[in-house]
Amino acid sequence: MPVLSAGAGLHETLALLTSQLRPDANHKEDMIFLKDVFSEKSLAYLMKIHENLRQYERQSPTPVLHSASSLAEDVAEELQSGPMSAEEKELLQLLTSPHLRAVLSVHDTVAQKNFDPVLPPLPDDFDDELEEESVKIVRLVKNKEPLGATIRPDEATGAVIVARVMKGGAADRSGLVHVGDELREVNGISIIHKRPDEISQLLSQSQGSISLKIIPAVKEEDKLKDSKVFMRALFDYVPLEDKATPCQEAGLPFKRGDVLQVVSQDDATWWQAKRVGDSNLRAGLIPSKQFQERRLAYRLKMGTLHNPKALKKLDYDQECDKDDCDCEGYFNGHYIAGLRRSFRLSRKVRQGSLAEANASDPSGPEFLTYEEVTRYQQRANERPRLVVLIGSLGARINELKQRVIAENPQRYAVAVPHTTRHRKTHEKDGVEYHFVTKQAFEADAHNHKFIEYGEYKENQYGTSIEAIRSVQAKNKMCLVDVQPEALQTLRTPEFKPYVVFVKPRIPEGRRHRSAATSPPGGRTMEEDLEEMRLSAQQVEQQYGHLVDRVLVKEDLASACAELRAILQCLEQDAFWVPVSWVRT
Repeated sequence: MPVLSAGAGLHETLALLTSQLRPDANHKEDMIFLKDVFSEKSLAYLMKIHENLRQYERQSPTPVLHSASSLAEDVAEELQSGPMSAEEKELLQLLTSPHLRAVLSVHDTVAQKNFDPVLPPLPDDFDDELEEESVKIVRLVKNKEPLGATIRPDEATGAVIVARVMKGGAADRSGLVHVGDELREVNGISIIHKRPDEISQLLSQSQGSISLKIIPAVKEEDKLKDSKVFMRALFDYVPLEDKATPCQEAGLPFKRGDVLQVVSQDDATWWQAKRVGDSNLRAGLIPSKQFQERRLAYRLKMGTLHNPKALKKLDYDQECDKDDCDCEGYFNGHYIAGLRRSFRLSRKVRQGSLAEANASDPSGPEFLTYEEVTRYQQRANERPRLVVLIGSLGARINELKQRVIAENPQRYAVAVPHTTRHRKTHEKDGVEYHFVTKQAFEADAHNHKFIEYGEYKENQYGTSIEAIRSVQAKNKMCLVDVQPEALQTLRTPEFKPYVVFVKPRIPEGRRHRSAATSPPGGRTMEEDLEEMRLSAQQVEQQYGHLVDRVLVKEDLASACAELRAILQCLEQDAFWVPVSWVRT
């Protein structure tokens, strides 16, 4: 095998290795593969580039001169001073070509290391009434992005004032434009006596370099301050549909459930915010909490908004309705305490303190705007968070809960409910139910000790707050399935509930099944599916802002797997929760 010289490069080494590859019987395929790889021209080119770069580094090149462009101009001028030969004409054409002049200009910039932007000279055509030190010339560079500032006319003087500077925008990044500054010119064009829409159009049409003549604001405290306030949006917002926004293009659209970082609340009407997780660094305008509440209150007064506390009658998840049935309490032959929900089996007989309390609440309506949140992760010494399951019609959340608890009864459990019915021979007090007298049950209900309760077949049933605490005291994660009205009672710093809304998946292909498939005189399949869809839609509309996760149940196995994953994440990951839950 030939010996490489000490100065051989990588591409030469590669070529030599390729020539020495000889396929043999044992490794024929491997040799063919290596030969194909080493023979690739692109790999040889890469090796040559690598060698040239290494050689360039070793030489540590320095520029021969720092004014190549000036020298080229001098040579071109000298060539034009007299008669030229064909070669001189060709040289003159090269030296005056825009491409070569640009290359030489870049060369001089790098050689001189003069990378600072060159600002235009200060103009001397100021207004006579302005003192020189009171005027500031600002030159910004922007591409297709907005300038990142909004303007407003001063009510007293009519001057054009910078109303707000959007965080992360071109104006904010420059650090030269502040709230309260008076704008006089844009690219040398006076904006005095121009309408705000004309000025906005002038600013938006300016690309690349844009020059502003500004009279700085007197108060430095008008500058925007950083904020680290996070809000969960409780409504959808589309700026293009909001006629009240000062600048629709500067608005920030968001969906209910999005977490927003409010970077400025200096404006009491329009906050500046960014969506958490959004790669866009520029802030956008959103209506403030107070402003949005005022708008909703006006709509409610005018009759274009329904009262948020006027609860509709909803159909929730229904279970077995057989008389004297204990099937809910058993799974694979094992009894799971508290899974029986007899007080919710009847559609006709359903009562509870929560709906009545909401209906009789004398306080004003609670408008859904924003909820301040923070990141929270359960610590080792803390009780597990409460997991609340709510379900629309057809979700059958009890069977889902049964399966998950039966798989790991040492980690998950349910709250044992109370009842006034007589204990059966095989039942134990505190296992299947807490058996109490009717008087004791009514006293606990009067003292608001139940998260929900109701009557079924002349017997009272209810789930108490103490039953949940009892499960958590054993360091177990408590799973409860309740009607959505109970969420307001459970959303406390003590329980820090994680709410999962379970709804059935309804295949689109089954929506139009013929009525002939239903029993004579019975409901059609299409009617049942439509009722299930309506139930899920109503729950989402009224209580979706309280839901942390939506679980679409296609089949029991996949739904159980998804719920198990949710429970595991609750113990390991950080989640957004209301600030009031973690503040002491």
